[in-house]
Amino acid sequence: MRRLITAIVRRRNSAFVWPDTLPESAVAAFAWQHAVKMLRGMSLWLRGRNPHMMLKGKGSRLHGLRQLHWGRFLKLGEQVYMNATSITGITLGHNVSIGAYSRLIASGSIANPGVGIRIGNNVGIGEFAYLGGGGGLEIGDDCIVGQYLSCHPENHETANPNLPYRLQGVTREGIRIGKNCWIGSKVTILDGVTIGNNCVIAAGAVVTKSFGDGCIIGGVPARILRNVHATTAHPQNASL
Repeated sequence: MRRLITAIVRRRNSAFVWPDTLPESAVAAFAWQHAVKMLRGMSLWLRGRNPHMMLKGKGSRLHGLRQLHWGRFLKLGEQVYMNATSITGITLGHNVSIGAYSRLIASGSIANPGVGIRIGNNVGIGEFAYLGGGGGLEIGDDCIVGQYLSCHPENHETANPNLPYRLQGVTREGIRIGKNCWIGSKVTILDGVTIGNNCVIAAGAVVTKSFGDGCIIGGVPARILRNVHATTAHPQNASL
């Protein structure tokens, strides 16, 4: 059984290896859980869409299916919600994993459609993420993300003292995250931010401005702690 399951899993993750200490019962449970998720994904054939080997967690919902596009082996945890209604929709690359209870909302308001969300290949996002698409959100290939990531690519106007904030409209610049970034848990990224390639963002950081390639950043508001090549140790509190 191990060999068969290994061959299947390696189609999604070529580096996958079973721990020698894992009992056969755990292997069987893993196989059963993923088979059930794949069957849920196959239900998309009834909606006229090819699931491309999707693993769909219990209670996950996909709204705006015509504007939702994904590659091979998309993995959705339990209760994931994606609403792709927007200008460009939601596009997910190959081997993307979205953690349980996460929400991908391409538009905050139907009266003012958002730009959309684009996530590259081999990206893993932890549980309870909120990814907005108002001004556009892009996440590059090979990024790994801890729990509770929060991305907000739009801001409320506040200039008019005679109007409630909710009636003053919004500004939108978008958020862009480069390739091969490691983002720790409970990170918040605000509108107008661009993160370069190969960056590390420490857990709990609030990112309010842009950073270039190879930066290790952290704090509230986030600042450069060091260059990623300046040390071989992981930054404190950057664990996923």
